[in-house]
Amino acid sequence: MSAGVLLLGAGKIGRMIARLLKEAGGFALRVADKDPASLKRLQERVGIDDGVALDTSSKNALRTAMQGCDVVISALDYRSNVAVAETALEAGLSYFDLTEDRETTDRVREIAAGTKPGQVFVPQCGLAPGFVSILTSDLTRWFEQLDTVKMRVGALPQFPTNALTYNLTWSTDGLINEYCNPCEVIRDGRRMEALPLEGLEHFSLDGVRYEAFNTSGGLGTLCETLDGQARLVDYKTIRYPGHHELMSFLLIDLRLESRRELLKEVFEAAIPVTFQDVVIVFCTITGRRKGQFVQKSELRKIYSATIGGEVWSAIQITTASSVCAVVDLHLNGKLKGSGFIRQEEIELSAFLDNRFGRWYRQEGRSADNGAKTDAELME
Repeated sequence: MSAGVLLLGAGKIGRMIARLLKEAGGFALRVADKDPASLKRLQERVGIDDGVALDTSSKNALRTAMQGCDVVISALDYRSNVAVAETALEAGLSYFDLTEDRETTDRVREIAAGTKPGQVFVPQCGLAPGFVSILTSDLTRWFEQLDTVKMRVGALPQFPTNALTYNLTWSTDGLINEYCNPCEVIRDGRRMEALPLEGLEHFSLDGVRYEAFNTSGGLGTLCETLDGQARLVDYKTIRYPGHHELMSFLLIDLRLESRRELLKEVFEAAIPVTFQDVVIVFCTITGRRKGQFVQKSELRKIYSATIGGEVWSAIQITTASSVCAVVDLHLNGKLKGSGFIRQEEIELSAFLDNRFGRWYRQEGRSADNGAKTDAELME
């Protein structure tokens, strides 16, 4: 019997989720969105039969849409997720979302306290937070004692042409949220908040220069999980050199950090969307193993691809495949526990072996392109 899945949102990521679930089979998929045009496009391109025009601000409408479903996936703006989680709890559905917003996740955790046995609430199921937490958690288990945990993630255009060396690839609201909200870190063994855009650093991968700086939300719940275990834990967004300087000018000098709607309007009017992108996940951990102070790194690059005769961006593929993998693991009884589940509690091997997680597996490699590090030679 097919599992009933309610997908809320038929935007950039919602369309990709629908495509992956539809092609995989084994799901009774219902898609709901407030925009009839988005639903029509999804039905025409992906072949979704069960589309529902829905105002997600109405809990009664949400409750009706959830009837006959086992899980709900929210691909909505993070502001809508609390109401969806509350309704899912009442309806007995397991809940999954893509939020990077820390306050929203805290509220979902509170709601999850009332779940029934077998019912799970798993927020932050995207790329970062999401897969990066699963990967990082697995890497930390290789060490006997942790020192530093550094996560660097970016969704970048393959062919940057403007001064920002950037194109829009996903939610503009989410992007602005990351650039403007406080960032959680561990420094000198203490959890604290850092300012976004701080901590600028430069590095090279495969002969290409990058910069990285603090952004909000990418750590998910890892600071809480690793509290007391590491001296430093942080997350930074990867961009091409020069991006940070211009964003600082816009957000700080021109004070657009306090005028987010105007910033969104400017971005969406002036910065084109691209589907020719690359997602970079670069994690580096130091610590002690077998009496030595060692480092272990992992680099993954995922590119845009053609699926079902349509070009999909790397950020669509990575975000959608991550949540699909976690939902699939739950429906197949491979997620441990019930109630609120953190991303770092998900086993990397199970994720990568999953039919959706394979999108990460194909491009995975060590950061040194296969050459054994001193740490690996200790095995």
